[in-house]
Amino acid sequence: MRFSQYHFHPTILQNLEDLGFKKPTDIQYKAIKAITKGEDVLAIAQTGTGKTAAFAIPLIDNMLHQKLHSKSKGIKCLVMVPTRELAIQIAEAFAAIGKNTKVLAYALIGSIEQDPQIQKMQLGIDILIATPGRLFDLIHQCFIDLNQLQTLVVDEADHMLNLGFFKDIKDILRHIPKRRQTLFFSATIDDQIKKLAYQIVRNAIRIQISPDNPVNKNIEHQVLKMSMDDKRFFLERLINECPDSQILVFVRTKVRAERVLKALERAGIYAETLHGDKEQAERLKTLDQFKLKAFKILIATDVSARGIDIPNVDFVVNYDLPDM
Repeated sequence: MRFSQYHFHPTILQNLEDLGFKKPTDIQYKAIKAITKGEDVLAIAQTGTGKTAAFAIPLIDNMLHQKLHSKSKGIKCLVMVPTRELAIQIAEAFAAIGKNTKVLAYALIGSIEQDPQIQKMQLGIDILIATPGRLFDLIHQCFIDLNQLQTLVVDEADHMLNLGFFKDIKDILRHIPKRRQTLFFSATIDDQIKKLAYQIVRNAIRIQISPDNPVNKNIEHQVLKMSMDDKRFFLERLINECPDSQILVFVRTKVRAERVLKALERAGIYAETLHGDKEQAERLKTLDQFKLKAFKILIATDVSARGIDIPNVDFVVNYDLPDM
């Protein structure tokens, strides 16, 4: 089935065509129908399977039809995400899919001034994508009213739990209507995630995408066993042997990121770091410059970069093996 065969608003169909969306991915094909019908969804799908569009497309279409037939104002959809970068990326996806529809999405994140954010929301926001910290700050200051909310989306739920947001996800239920649609997306599933999911969804459609080949055919994986002291020499050699390649290096901690950066600097190699100790404006600038190929080497904590779309990277180096 092609996107052109769906009964979406013509403006959305045109936007999907302009974005190069031809056929839905597995998660999109299975989730869109249920979401359009207003059903709760519990979806388990890996990062990179297209799940942002899986909920963004039907939610924008539903909201557009409502706006054409109703003058009701207020936030209709809340998307809770674990990191600021992911919130901004999802807001950009909503903006691209909803271009020229007047369905307005906004990313609410911490570490920046809140007054401009308050002014923006007072102009009228349909879809709010938010990290828990700033969201609850403004709820408690009475700047955010979620009484008109129709849909709650919890994205990257497993990552949110890893970052300690279990209580925040449950607390949001006290501020939103009981009669609502809930969409719960996670890359993995375990007992804790199941417990949380079934506390907030009702009679949910469960979707689990487990591709036969979870690694894209154009990606080659290698595992090299070496001592910690040898890792930086391997990284230096890789960079020097591939001087024109763009390389993303994942490390476990902020301290490790800075240590690897200094080791590369001593070897005369320029790199940048991305982690939670940096100011938000600096993090966004670093990501944008890396995407534009202004520099070749980015060292990032996996917490900061979870779910972020960085196209055309030549090598991804897991300097520390990811926690399983």
